[in-house]
Formats: sequence, C-alpha cells, structure tokens
Amino acid sequence: MRPPEQVLADLDAVVRRTFADRDFPDAVSPETRVFADLGLASIDLVVLAERLEQHYGRKLPFGAFLKDLRDRNADDIAVGELVEFLTRLAA
Repeated sequence: MRPPEQVLADLDAVVRRTFADRDFPDAVSPETRVFADLGLASIDLVVLAERLEQHYGRKLPFGAFLKDLRDRNADDIAVGELVEFLTRLAA
C-alpha cells in the first residue's frame, strides 16, 4: 500500500497532466477543494476518475465514492477525501 503522501503526489501529477491547459495552485494539499480550488467541474471528475484508473491499472468504485458524497449532501470534495479513497482501494 502506498502512503497517503505518495497518493497525494500521484493525484496531483494526474490532475496536472490530465488538465494541462489549466492553472492550478502551486501546492495541492488535503484541504484543497476539487471544485472551488481546482476549478474542476463534475464532468472533469469523471475524466479524472478514468485517468486514475489508468494510472493505478485497476477499476475503482468511484460510483460508490460519489454516492457517499451525495448522501452527505457534500457540495465539494476535499482532495484529502479522494486521497483516503485511493489509499484504501488503489494504492
């Protein structure tokens, strides 16, 4: 299992590579918000999920992750939540 710090670095690299035409904050931390801080839209999250599956070489249950967010009425996703999900299931 990869440590969360490595998963955060992987996630940062995949985001920057996938959306290379966008400006992102220099430092992405667990508190960084996917929509508000990174400026991603919900369709971008679908693309990111596909890229992360390619990066880790396995299918990931993003549907369940997103359903949990909807059930909690979350209006944004902290990068740390995504890192935790990936640490448990992908790394």
